[in-house]
Amino acid sequence: MNNVDELIQQAATAFEAAVDGAQLEQAKARFLGKAGSLTEQLKGLGKLPPEERRAAGAEINRAKDAIEALLEARREALRAARLLAQLSAEALDVTLPGRGTGRGGLHPVSLTLERVEALFRSIGFVVADGPEIETDWHNFTALNTPDNHPARSMHDTFYLEGRDDVLLRTHTSPVQIRAMLAHVERHAQAAVMPDVRVIAPGRVYRVDSDATHSPMFHQVEGLWVGEGVSFADLKGVVADFLRKFFESDDLQVRFRPSFFPFTEPSAEIDVAFMSGALEGKWLEIAGCGMVHPNVLRFGGIDPERYTGFAFGMGLDRLAMLRYGINDLRLFFESELRFLTQFR
Repeated sequence: MNNVDELIQQAATAFEAAVDGAQLEQAKARFLGKAGSLTEQLKGLGKLPPEERRAAGAEINRAKDAIEALLEARREALRAARLLAQLSAEALDVTLPGRGTGRGGLHPVSLTLERVEALFRSIGFVVADGPEIETDWHNFTALNTPDNHPARSMHDTFYLEGRDDVLLRTHTSPVQIRAMLAHVERHAQAAVMPDVRVIAPGRVYRVDSDATHSPMFHQVEGLWVGEGVSFADLKGVVADFLRKFFESDDLQVRFRPSFFPFTEPSAEIDVAFMSGALEGKWLEIAGCGMVHPNVLRFGGIDPERYTGFAFGMGLDRLAMLRYGINDLRLFFESELRFLTQFR
């Protein structure tokens, strides 16, 4: 039987020489593995006389305990060394100025919405809101849209599953109906009803998707109803808004005859910029017209006494023209390199 104290010393030297976990495991196998020195001595106990076997077994067990203690101590030392090296590599210079937090900003469509609301508020309009999940009555019927109109088709409108009377609104025009009904209720006792003057911005949904269309996009619609409201008022309000929005007194605005079920007469609004990349090009920017008498009736207003005009335009399109953006999809991709330009 070899001297166990010498074996313990050999193990201590081997463990101390190990510089990483792999070397330490190799050194462990030399002493405590299946073919290790200590294991071989345990196997040799059976060859000893009975009177020597007990004492030799106790010595081997003492050596085993001592070697295992040395092994654990070296493991702990290596762990501490790794941690110290990591802390040194990741050390922070606390005297350097702080990085601070990232500065956010409004989305370009939100910036456009704020500008639109501010301009219309300055001439007496108020902002109205309504649900994005609408009834067929508010979205189509009350806006004088016939039952066979293509917009009512599943191919153009998102209906709720299993329902043909509830849908994602295709425009913010339903807000106009709700605004008129609420206005009439508030002023039911008045001899002369005050003017209804609202804009209705918000998200709308249609089955459409390409570089200039999205299944979800933003609209703003306007409504002015009162005694003596005329198409001349419509032209003045819209033309003045567009020139202020684009900050150009040279902006040309034209009204081109068109058709919408909810207005009569109706017109498309085109603009032409007098400078920049779009100089001299006519661009369709909105639709408008005098509110159809049937729509006024659905809104609870007497069309024999009151008239009104309405218009609708895409906020996304306004933002694209104002900021020179040529692809609508950039608004919805959450690409920080694009969005940080507008902070």
